[in-house]
Amino acid sequence: MSDRAYYEDINIKNEIKLRELINNLPRYSTQFFIGIEPTTSSRTRIAYAYDLGCFFDYLHENIPRFMECNIQDYPISLLDDITPLEIEAYLNYLKYYTKDGVTHTNDSRGIKRKLAALRSFYRYFFKKDMIDKNPTVKVSMPKIHDKNIVRLDVDEVVQLLDETESGAKLTDRQKKYHERTKVRDFAILILLLGTGIRVSECVGLDISDIDFKNNGIKIHRKGGTEVMVYFGDEVREAIDAYLEERRMIEPQEGYKDALFLSMQNRRISVRAVENLVKKYSRLVTSVKNITPHKLRSTYGTNLYRETGDIYLVADVLGHQDVNTTRRHYAAIDEDRRKMAAKFVHLRRED
Repeated sequence: MSDRAYYEDINIKNEIKLRELINNLPRYSTQFFIGIEPTTSSRTRIAYAYDLGCFFDYLHENIPRFMECNIQDYPISLLDDITPLEIEAYLNYLKYYTKDGVTHTNDSRGIKRKLAALRSFYRYFFKKDMIDKNPTVKVSMPKIHDKNIVRLDVDEVVQLLDETESGAKLTDRQKKYHERTKVRDFAILILLLGTGIRVSECVGLDISDIDFKNNGIKIHRKGGTEVMVYFGDEVREAIDAYLEERRMIEPQEGYKDALFLSMQNRRISVRAVENLVKKYSRLVTSVKNITPHKLRSTYGTNLYRETGDIYLVADVLGHQDVNTTRRHYAAIDEDRRKMAAKFVHLRRED
């Protein structure tokens, strides 16, 4: 096991996966992924590769002139032959289709993402003068309907942390593991709720990333940016309590600096954190589907309500575009406007 940082290992694994996916695309696709590398994360490129693979599979299986040769052998000139109507037919196909016996569906957000990947693909080669047409610009993006933000209310946050500490409502089987993990689990949950960091940023933390003097942690954002995120005393106390326990554990080789360990004494995985969030949140609410990302939304909501500063929320959450933050938390502004109506009285009460 190497001593590379968590995010470095993830980037290497993603690069290997990307190369596997590119092997199933037209050969000129490699140039596209090289071209967008400086401005995209490895996870974004993987998502693009999946989406482009879906597009070329559709062409190969549904349009006769694309059935004649293997996808890898498609010449780039074939991109000029695709019409806007054919792209619209592809987007309609994405709503419901079956491949290898598995049924797939896409809502408007999924379709929009796939069209965005295709637009990026065409835009790159059009800009390089390798194709003459860009039919994707003539296809409208699907309309996205806003969703309510799923988050925990203040009393639900308190209850979640109480249940994590006590484990009283867990099953007998869960209680056996709870005794071994409750201090770690509590530290993870209060860290997510108290900082708004992503689950990948949480599991990637090393002990050496903690700045005890300033109550901060060094994290690596999705785009590779390294930033310091700060936390309050409640989070500090939980981390201190966990570290006392952590010092008694002998990690497996390669994980000596990893902050949060699994029961196998390896760095805890994203899936494990997702599962523990689900386990404890089900004790609090059966209506809301709470994930680590919903804890992030809970933090963002609380911060915005306390400060009213959307730019601060965007900065702390690591949103590159403040409009993304504004869209996510627009419902809070709506709540505030509704509250304002209660304070305006047009008639005096007798």
